[in-house]
Amino acid sequence: MKLHILGICGTFMGGIAALARESGHEVAGSDQNIYPPMSDQLAALGIALKSGYRAEHLGSADPAQVPDLVIVGNALSRGNPAVEHMLNVRLPYVSGPQWIGDNLLGARRVFAVAGTHGKTTTTAMLAWILKACGHAPGFLVGGVPENFGVSARLGDSEDFVIEADEYDTAFFDKRSKFVHYHAQIAILNNLEYDHADIFPDVAAIQRQFHHLVRSVPGNGRLIVNAEDARLAEVLAMGAWSPVTTFGMDIGDWRARLIVGDGSEFAVLHAGREVGSVRWPLIGRHNVMNALAALAAADAGGVDIGNAISALADFRSAKRRMELVGEINGIKVYDDFAHHPTAIATTLAGLRARVGNARILVGMEPRSNSMRLGAHAAELAPSLADADAVVFLQRPELAWDAEKVTAALNGRGHTAPTVAALIVALREQARAGDHIVFMSNGGFENAPRKFLAGLQDAHFR
Repeated sequence: MKLHILGICGTFMGGIAALARESGHEVAGSDQNIYPPMSDQLAALGIALKSGYRAEHLGSADPAQVPDLVIVGNALSRGNPAVEHMLNVRLPYVSGPQWIGDNLLGARRVFAVAGTHGKTTTTAMLAWILKACGHAPGFLVGGVPENFGVSARLGDSEDFVIEADEYDTAFFDKRSKFVHYHAQIAILNNLEYDHADIFPDVAAIQRQFHHLVRSVPGNGRLIVNAEDARLAEVLAMGAWSPVTTFGMDIGDWRARLIVGDGSEFAVLHAGREVGSVRWPLIGRHNVMNALAALAAADAGGVDIGNAISALADFRSAKRRMELVGEINGIKVYDDFAHHPTAIATTLAGLRARVGNARILVGMEPRSNSMRLGAHAAELAPSLADADAVVFLQRPELAWDAEKVTAALNGRGHTAPTVAALIVALREQARAGDHIVFMSNGGFENAPRKFLAGLQDAHFR
């Protein structure tokens, strides 16, 4: 079948493209923003990418280019030229979540990883555990896991691990993506207010999470963060599947930090220590992600000793505190930050590792919630572990970012462009610093541009 994917460079839709290609379909796609790592992955698969959303990409001028089916990403809406053409000429179309649910997941044992934070890392972690323990799973991750080098793979077993997003499915389907996956084992990692463009309040998100809970069968399993009061409220709405809990000091699965930065910890199950993990990751949040992944693997029949051992070789997805390079004693990181809680926990983990070394942050408010100002009041407290912050305040930003930087008591400044942000950070950087670029968008490749600039004579 000839498929055209609208929004193909999004991490989820790019994964759909990879799975469709591996399944034998002819795949092409278009997107407004084509940038790594997804553009590199798609190009390596031989998938044709077209820039922009134009009717001719769907064969308006060449009948040979008309697709058999259009798979529509949730970033597209009415008024988009490609969408309007698709509807006007009555091309068959479907959402990405429905396509994968209907075509690839029906005969699989699905592990779905949901939560406001940690979905990508936990999905990659669980897929790695299953692979390392001989299960050869399929997976779809909202990023590119370093252990696999691709964001999606069909796999050679009944197991399939999928990042289960609560964001809406498509302009014509306002249910959360995860209702399409029919999970047998579902991780509920955490639940906070986010996606201010589609959810009016946290209760609306809780209702969507309960739709996921309703879809897990009685012989399945829910893996739930015992520390999260909002998830407890979700379960109080009704649960029909066995529940396994995890938390640092509460729940069926627990952890005891051996090293304060989270790089080494003991794992406890039902009150008994069952092993320890020493790995490259840091931060309390990643220890929690590990507990969730281990609990899910155990529910899937994996030997827990082998699962714990596998984590020593786990490498996170790209852009999750990814060290992109070090020059002249300055380390530069790329981090996919989108919420104050994620920012705070990431920086706390780095602070625990680097001690008194300086941490400088370049931040782009890129998510819809960030751009709407939904998290503005929490941003300054989330940056407590940063010694200096340069906040990108593009002219089109709908709120005044200087209110955030003012609350940083002299540690924060704004910049109107990415180029100006890079210059501002470069002027402050010195040997021994850790520079963290935080954005869930392309950020105009700022981390790597900054790294290249460290070759300047100023640092020699």
